[in-house]
Amino acid sequence: MTVSSAPGKVYLFGEHAVVYGEPAVPCAIERRARVDVEARADDHVRVRAADLSLDGFTVEYTGSTDGRPDVDVPRPLVDAAMGYVDAAVDQARDAADAPDAGFDIVVESDIPLGAGLGSSAAVVVAGIDAATRELGHELAPEELADRAFRAEYEVQDGQASRADTFCSAMGGAVRVEGDDCRAIETPSLPFVVGFDGGAGDTGELVAGVRRLREEYEFAADTVESIGDIVRRGEELLRAADPDAPPTEELLVELGRLMDFDHGLLEALGVSSRSLDAMVWAARDAGAHGAKLTGAGGGGCIVALDSTPGSRTALRFTPGCEDAFQAELATEGVRVGDAGDAKGDGPAGAAR
Repeated sequence: MTVSSAPGKVYLFGEHAVVYGEPAVPCAIERRARVDVEARADDHVRVRAADLSLDGFTVEYTGSTDGRPDVDVPRPLVDAAMGYVDAAVDQARDAADAPDAGFDIVVESDIPLGAGLGSSAAVVVAGIDAATRELGHELAPEELADRAFRAEYEVQDGQASRADTFCSAMGGAVRVEGDDCRAIETPSLPFVVGFDGGAGDTGELVAGVRRLREEYEFAADTVESIGDIVRRGEELLRAADPDAPPTEELLVELGRLMDFDHGLLEALGVSSRSLDAMVWAARDAGAHGAKLTGAGGGGCIVALDSTPGSRTALRFTPGCEDAFQAELATEGVRVGDAGDAKGDGPAGAAR
């Protein structure tokens, strides 16, 4: 049996705009998905999700995901979850030149499903890594990130970017612009994550931004403005000392940019009442800045705050199910052990 784990992520800046070739800066966080893989003697694939929101499931199939587990989770999320595992299996088989390989797979995660923290990317990255290693074929992180992107691209009908999978495979902060992906050395930023217990429909939200951008020139300008925010934020990060704690001046300016970014994302229609409430609660509690992270529509916000203020305020905010500190994950995918996917993240919000 081989076990790999990979981190989730928050977007410091750039979600949605990255789909149109603008840069984005996601940062890996120490909330991990863990995938255990054991090769089988036949070509069957048996998947057990130890946690999927409040229920787990087990399903066995022979190369397709036509069978769906009966769990109390919206069907699109279940379909997507099964699709990601299936695509990861296909990529592992291809990489190891083992088209008939079968696997027993167990998935565990601290990362809320569909909430904007890169749960699917972490599962795909860890799954491909564990399956290829189990077949005796180790992938370089860059190839792993590329194969994971291809898996997400397939499941998301061509609307995926490389940001989530590259960040999960490499760890730390990264800069993604189209196919250009690279690491950024940065101080360890004090992230606080608020989670509303929900999940947005990524495909629907991306399609909505696309329609706005095609219909209104000012919506296209809004997308470009998000790219300008990313470039300014990248300049600040590159000028900072990665080996020292972040300065107050850096946090203040990054926070202002995060606030701008959230306003633009809200104008594009991808925020929600619960996300806005959490953003304002964090700001009122003294966060340097706060914004939604991921596709939006529900899920998570990220704030910059080194004090307990934002986390405490979020936990008393109506609509917020949980809030937690999130350390920068300096290590990406890794061969893991039984404790890798455990932490103080949202209870019962796994996968």
